[in-house]
Amino acid sequence: MKTSNFRFTSKEGTEIFTYKFEPEEGTKIRGVVQIIHGMVEHAKRYERFAKALTNDGYIVYAHDQRGHGRTAGSPEKVGHLADSKGFYWLVEDAHQLTEIIRRNHPELPVFLFGHSMGSFESQRYIELYGKGLKGVVLSGSSGNSPLYFFGKLAAGMELKKQGPTARSPKLNNLSFGAYNKNFEPRRTDSDWLSRDNAEVDKYINDPYCGVVCTTEFYYDFMDGMTELHKKANVAKVPKDLPVLIVSGDMDPVGSNGKGVKKLYETYIGQGLKDVTMKLYPGARHEILNETNRDEVTADILQWIDAHNE
Repeated sequence: MKTSNFRFTSKEGTEIFTYKFEPEEGTKIRGVVQIIHGMVEHAKRYERFAKALTNDGYIVYAHDQRGHGRTAGSPEKVGHLADSKGFYWLVEDAHQLTEIIRRNHPELPVFLFGHSMGSFESQRYIELYGKGLKGVVLSGSSGNSPLYFFGKLAAGMELKKQGPTARSPKLNNLSFGAYNKNFEPRRTDSDWLSRDNAEVDKYINDPYCGVVCTTEFYYDFMDGMTELHKKANVAKVPKDLPVLIVSGDMDPVGSNGKGVKKLYETYIGQGLKDVTMKLYPGARHEILNETNRDEVTADILQWIDAHNE
C-alpha cells in the first residue's frame, strides 16, 4: 500500500488534512472508498482497514475532520469544530473531499464509509448528496431518538452558561458516561469500544482520542442529529442508493441493536430498494477494531464488491 497526504481548504477556510492510500503498482483499480471517522478519533486509525481495501483494488481517502487529528494540529486543539454550524461544516467538508476525488478519478465509482459520528454525517450526506455515490456503509450508527432533542437542550443551556469554547465534562458524561454500564466490572472507561483490550488501550493512550469537547461542539452535533432525522430530510435519500448498516449488538451507540434496526426500518419505510443490516453478536462499538474484525472487514469488502459490478 502506498500512503501519501495532502491538505485542502474548506469553504470557510479550515485546512483539512487528508490521507490517501493507494494499491501497489500493477493492481487493477476498481473504485474509491471515502472514509469518515468518528468523534474524538482520527483517520490514521483506519489504516488497517485501508490496507484491506487497497489490497482489493480500491483507492482510499480519509480526512482528519475539523477539530480532530492533524487538522486540529495538536491534542489541545481537538474537540472544537467551528464557532457555529459545526455539524453542517463536517458534512460540507466531506462533500468537498468527494468533489476532489471525482476530479482526480472521474472514471471510478465512489463508496462512502462512515463510522459513529461519521455515520451520522453520512446519513445527512446522502440526504443532500447521495446521487452519484455507488453505495454507503454506516458503521456504529443508529436511528432517531428523543435523546437527541433533549441532548440539544442540555447542550444549549451549557453553551449559554459556560461559553462556546469551554470544555464540558458534564456534556461529555451525558454523551459517553452511560456507555460502559453493560460491561461491569469495567477495566477502563472505554471498554464499550471493543472486546480487544489492546485496541482499547491504543485508544486510551492516543493523545488525539477521547478528548472532552467544547460546548459548541456538543450543541452543533446534537443540532445536526435533530436535523438529519426529520422525515422530510430522510425522504431525500435516493431510493436506488445501496446502504449497508453494520454494528455490534452490544454497541451502546446503537442501543444494543435496537437503534440500528430502527434506522434500517426507517430506510425501508422510505422506499429504499437495497438496504442490508448486519449485527455482530457480542461485538461493541468499534467493529473494525473488534476481536472479529477480520470477519467484519471481509463482509464489508464483499458487499462493496457486489455493488461494484
